[in-house]
Amino acid sequence: MSIKQSVIKAFTPMGVLRASINLGNPILANQNAVTGEPYGVSVDLARAFARHLGVELELVVFDAAGKCVQALNEERADFGFFAIDPLRGEQIAFTTPYVLIEGFYLVRDDSPIKTNADVDHAHNRVAVGQGSAYDLFLTRELKAARVVRAPTSPAVVRTFIDQQLEVAAGVKQQLESDARAIAGLRLLDERFMVIRQAMGVPKSRGTAAAEVLVRFVEEMKASGFVADALVRHRIDGPSVAPLAR
Repeated sequence: MSIKQSVIKAFTPMGVLRASINLGNPILANQNAVTGEPYGVSVDLARAFARHLGVELELVVFDAAGKCVQALNEERADFGFFAIDPLRGEQIAFTTPYVLIEGFYLVRDDSPIKTNADVDHAHNRVAVGQGSAYDLFLTRELKAARVVRAPTSPAVVRTFIDQQLEVAAGVKQQLESDARAIAGLRLLDERFMVIRQAMGVPKSRGTAAAEVLVRFVEEMKASGFVADALVRHRIDGPSVAPLAR
């Protein structure tokens, strides 16, 4: 399907397509330790979308989701990869999700906290990555427990330990990795949320641009591109989101 020049211009006001990439979520993006080059599922999708539009791509890389959102809201990026959230949705037009990721709680082995229901009590403090999807979600949902924000998602468990907090919250795979590296930690048995990871474009770019991005995501899911990217980057756990009906 040909794309109107007006849509291409809406995505590339600076002459190049700028993708906001979040290295704070290792499921979707990482950085080569030697070259510094970003890689991952979201990077693959960004490159595919640039080819789809027939334009040059520039990766704008950040270490936290909140910074990625801010870059898009300030028009320093043209599209990006975000968990769907109503607060973010005030300025960002989201696609349908392409990947579903589980959010879990982590506690110490000797913690009296056994279930998710045990978390929301006044004596509990919950470490989250500032501006992350689970920060936004738990800020709304927790009524008694206090949210403590780490600067980035990968820093959540270190904040949890250094400040002697009661709970850490985050992406299941990140917490599992931290629990393997640090003795005496365990995940609770069930997720507290499903993070719907999508692509997004500033609403200021117009509905036609948003519709093109939605169609692109659905094509990438239907073709097997997203599933192949998860396998290629050895990402276990997250699932490809269902096709939109």
